[in-house]
Amino acid sequence: MEKTVQLYEGKAKKVYATADENLCIVSYKDDATAFNGQKKGTIAGKGVINNKMSNFLMQMLEKEGVPTHFVEELNDRDTVVKKVSIVPLEVIIRNISAGSFAKHYGVEEGIVFDEPTIEFSYKNDDLGDPLLNEYHALALKLATKDEIAEIKRLAFKVNEVLKAYMLTLNVRLVDFKLEFGKTADGQIVLADEISPDTCRLWDKDTNEKLDKDRFRRDMGGVEDAYNEIMRRLMGE
Repeated sequence: MEKTVQLYEGKAKKVYATADENLCIVSYKDDATAFNGQKKGTIAGKGVINNKMSNFLMQMLEKEGVPTHFVEELNDRDTVVKKVSIVPLEVIIRNISAGSFAKHYGVEEGIVFDEPTIEFSYKNDDLGDPLLNEYHALALKLATKDEIAEIKRLAFKVNEVLKAYMLTLNVRLVDFKLEFGKTADGQIVLADEISPDTCRLWDKDTNEKLDKDRFRRDMGGVEDAYNEIMRRLMGE
């Protein structure tokens, strides 16, 4: 399968049309951004890691009953996916306090929650992806009540599967962002990616950060952290 026209370029990926109107090709870049694009840089090899990790985990989730946009990995950076219209809601699941949660609510990082939390952001870079609740999402017609219920169900299922799997790699799944899309026939499927760009991943024993926070916070060792996750995940 080959790319035809470039449909979209985001912060971390390019999306191309193909000869099949129901399929696209996603191409992963090494570009890195933080704070809604205010901080920019490059993480060498990130595109390869994010592509392979996302595909590996999406195939695992498919087996656990979570529908995804994944179709076929073409090479290190390119993957065929179902063409979807992205629901403009970013879905954040948190198992442990960190990042903006700790900052907004004045708590320290590392508090393990009794139950995971879920929050939504309006996917809109111009507005800075503001937090919103289900009523706002309905008022703005970002999704229907049934679609939101299905997105929540799937998001918690993803958390259940990934949290358990990450523990087998000696990694704690702190929090993560998901995006969902609708296929031509209206099915809600997991889209976008699951990677150290979109997940907070801490070593279970040392709490060492193995994710994009190393880039956000100028901690150094960014490439090493991404490579370490890849090694644990896929033995590479």
